Amino acid sequence: MDVKSAFLNGFLQEEVFVEQPKGFVDAHHPNHVYHLKKALYGLKQAPRAWYECLTQFLIDNNYTRGIVDKTLFIKKDNDELFIAQIYVDDIVFGSTNNTKVQQFVDVMSHEFEMSLVGELSYFLGLQIRQLDDGIFITQAKYAKNLVKKFGLENAKHSDTPMSTTLKLSKDASGKSVEQTLYRGMIGSLLYLTASRPDISFSVGVGVCARYQADPKESHLSSVKRIICYVNETSNYEIWYFFDTNASLVGFSDADWAGNCDDRKSTSGGCFFLGNNLVSWFCKKENSISLSTAKAEYIAAGS
Repeated sequence: MDVKSAFLNGFLQEEVFVEQPKGFVDAHHPNHVYHLKKALYGLKQAPRAWYECLTQFLIDNNYTRGIVDKTLFIKKDNDELFIAQIYVDDIVFGSTNNTKVQQFVDVMSHEFEMSLVGELSYFLGLQIRQLDDGIFITQAKYAKNLVKKFGLENAKHSDTPMSTTLKLSKDASGKSVEQTLYRGMIGSLLYLTASRPDISFSVGVGVCARYQADPKESHLSSVKRIICYVNETSNYEIWYFFDTNASLVGFSDADWAGNCDDRKSTSGGCFFLGNNLVSWFCKKENSISLSTAKAEYIAAGS
């Protein structure tokens, strides 16, 4: 569902004054200003005011706010589970009981002006196909647009994101390349890792993202190879089975001193709920790249 005029619902905690808008200036008091009680579009406080308003409303209706992901709301009633994920004015929600779904729709529609979009099929670049026995999640459309954005749709395809024998380093003697282009490629690929664990290590903290401060031609070549791999595998999907067990299994490994610059290790891990991959990460030193706080969904379900 979508909240209409979301930022106009939040009450302000600070004193905020705004000038009279052009065309609506009071002729008798042209130098007066408005003292706002509620948020307006364009205010820096508007997103926070809206989230606080929505959060308080849901908590008052017995929903629990996520500990890690503050935009996740959970409601448990015996064996029945309801989950709602908030992204600004868009709300994705579902439940093990259809009655809970309708109750949420009624409660939200009574408090806010809502528009119901229907069954989730596309959200923030994620494409979702819901079948009787499971759910497919992909970013095929986003991946194809990414390849086209950087002009590599006709480049030679790659079967793997990186060579197993390649060891990138700072390459101090290498030729520098444009930082804006390199960072744009890394940022675009990082968003793709939301549904593509196969490129998480190559793109993220594991390898290529380390060199954004001073990228060289060798780094750019590696990133282009990843994009060529994405072009070859743009239709890859993650399949989530409905018929699976509730056991939580984790796996972790490290390359042990694999960094050519400082001999630090890079570790990675993934977690399965039954047969379904629900979380993955790549970690170096104290930094971590984790796929959207999915562990909290596991905690809610268990």
